[in-house]
Amino acid sequence: MMTFLKTILIVLLVYYGLKFLLKLTGPYLMRYVTKKAGQKFEQAFGGAQNGTSQPREEGSVIIDKMPSSKTKGTNTVGEYVDYEEID
Repeated sequence: MMTFLKTILIVLLVYYGLKFLLKLTGPYLMRYVTKKAGQKFEQAFGGAQNGTSQPREEGSVIIDKMPSSKTKGTNTVGEYVDYEEID
């Protein structure tokens, strides 16, 4: 019976200890995570919003992605039926 109470006491101490530590370190951890996410976002988009992209001549055309060579053709869903209403 005594070991059961010790186990419960240890579990409660660990739980409340972690809860207390998380409350203390939570803001620093969130700041770190948001900073890292911002860095990854800037890296993914190359910082184009900050004006760090290379200047282009006026009138120059740049194609980032070629369109697919598949043509969609006629997109027919069904057959069109013309009808007249009979009284």
